Amino acid sequence: MCGIAGLYYPAIAKPVEPQRIRMMTDALVHRGPDGAGVWTAPGVGLGHRRLSIIDLAGGAQPMATPEGDVVVSYNGEIYNFQEVRAELEAKGARFVSNSDTEVILHGWRAWGLGVLDKINGMFAIALYDVRKRSLLLARDRLGVKPLHYAELSDGAVAFASEIKGLLAHPLFRRKPDLCAIEDFLGLGYVPDDASVLAGVKKLPAGHYLLLERGKPIPAPVEWWNVDFSKRAAGKERDLEAELVEHLRVAVRSRMIADVPLGAFLSGGVDSSAVVALMAEASRNAVKTCTIGFDEAGYDETSYASLIAERFRTEHRVKTVAADDFALIDTLVHHFDEPFADASALATYRVCELARETVTVALSGDGADEALAGYRRYKFHAAEERVRGLLPGAVRGLFGALGRVYPKADWAPRPLRAKTTLLALAEDGGAAYAKAVGVTTPGVRAGLYTDAARAALGGHVAEARYVETMRTAPARDGLDRAQYADFKHWLPGDILTKMDRTSMAVSLEAREPLLDYRFVEFAATLPTSMRIRGGQGKWLMKKALEPYLPKEVLYRRKMGFVTPVSAWFRKGLADEAAGLARSRVLAGSGWFEPKAIARLAEEHRSGRAEHGRTLWQLMMLERSLGRLFG
Repeated sequence: MCGIAGLYYPAIAKPVEPQRIRMMTDALVHRGPDGAGVWTAPGVGLGHRRLSIIDLAGGAQPMATPEGDVVVSYNGEIYNFQEVRAELEAKGARFVSNSDTEVILHGWRAWGLGVLDKINGMFAIALYDVRKRSLLLARDRLGVKPLHYAELSDGAVAFASEIKGLLAHPLFRRKPDLCAIEDFLGLGYVPDDASVLAGVKKLPAGHYLLLERGKPIPAPVEWWNVDFSKRAAGKERDLEAELVEHLRVAVRSRMIADVPLGAFLSGGVDSSAVVALMAEASRNAVKTCTIGFDEAGYDETSYASLIAERFRTEHRVKTVAADDFALIDTLVHHFDEPFADASALATYRVCELARETVTVALSGDGADEALAGYRRYKFHAAEERVRGLLPGAVRGLFGALGRVYPKADWAPRPLRAKTTLLALAEDGGAAYAKAVGVTTPGVRAGLYTDAARAALGGHVAEARYVETMRTAPARDGLDRAQYADFKHWLPGDILTKMDRTSMAVSLEAREPLLDYRFVEFAATLPTSMRIRGGQGKWLMKKALEPYLPKEVLYRRKMGFVTPVSAWFRKGLADEAAGLARSRVLAGSGWFEPKAIARLAEEHRSGRAEHGRTLWQLMMLERSLGRLFG
């Protein structure tokens, strides 16, 4: 795992100062504390910060072929590099290291862009072809590793693993993007097709950008996509066996490292499955770690201990306060853009704990998206069935009823009749976009000034979800919802959270449940094998019954729950009230201070529930203050 940065001049080959590249990579030192490198040539410069994982002595970057005709700086790991290396050696390639990086160099020589289809891993690649004078930027299939880029005033394209690498360049101009702020307030994160800094772009997951000297900057090209339009044929038992084999191969391939390796263990199905298969493949005790909370309602350590005992892991537990909001400024620094998933606090703490004993940790991220594990999928699938039975006029009546029905955010989702009635009145895409969002369009509109609403010009955060679901390669509403989450929620929230928190403490996190072959397999499963009897991830749970106890497999899903609502009535109450007086928010001209003050007071008094919106506004205020003063 590493950090990369660099410059490329598409029009003419201007000189590149090594010191400028070094400034950009120095901003990423937390991603790679073990070494640094810079390579420059006319019109191009590549930089690298290294976290040594494989071939500790011989894997330094930027790395060039012996002839010097291809140079690469990349962040990530190629899990099948040994198989790809053997194939390249059979073609006559001669390797001088044991690093996975060298596979990319020889793979480019042998297959060009086809090397992307050959490699299986998490990566953000910057590869310069000296003969063609071209720069390839490429990102892995699911977007595990980030890559940002921007055009500068002198014609250069600057790129970096994190925005702070771009900010280190003296020609980068900081200007906020109001549309991205709308996206953040709607979704809780700034999605991959937006940036809070105007002019910054994120290379989408499964895309590449090929820059060539003397040619205009093209649009990114998609080289991989998940397809939900096909259905697997086979008996249930055979599909169970195939699922377990996919998991087994994915886990084992991610256990290759020349440094200490372990796993996060929450006690949920996904992390427990990873640990079970790691134990199966390891002669030594697997190193596991868990974060506990000092409030019983948020603590899962008993389930983690159950799994640790079952597989005799070397288990470590650390208890932190449920009101652990002292990390807020640390998160603001590492995320660059505003990020409102409060579970990032606990994720940072568990990464911090893991880094005390290991350099690589396997996580359970990805199975919920691949196999419909979130409860919202169950509700959406049920609502889609009802929509299919209702005439349009009846759905319109549901909307009218929903608008007058009392709001009950405190109640479990099945009892929120207002939410259900309003959802049934809408198209499935529009309803799901709101279900997966944070602050509703109505509340957001009330926070904005007239000038902000005019500047947005009708832009709404949910529109991308609606469009993605409309054009998804899918058969039904559940397919479309999962596909949209793969495109937006997964890279924008889940993977951003894990990348920034793990890299903040120089820890490499690997996601076996996002192996693309497992994802492709899961996307073909019939709906009934993803959700059945009210259970998401149904086939996975069934297949894991020989490995995991039923009290783990079939318990209610928790995850890292953070009590932000309580914070804004207690420890952060003054912070919430102060948001209305913030120079950052009020000074932008985009927010109505009276509307913010009303939200804070209604929440503090208990008259309404605005905890998540207040958390968003606080994180936005801190981020904008850091980025723009």
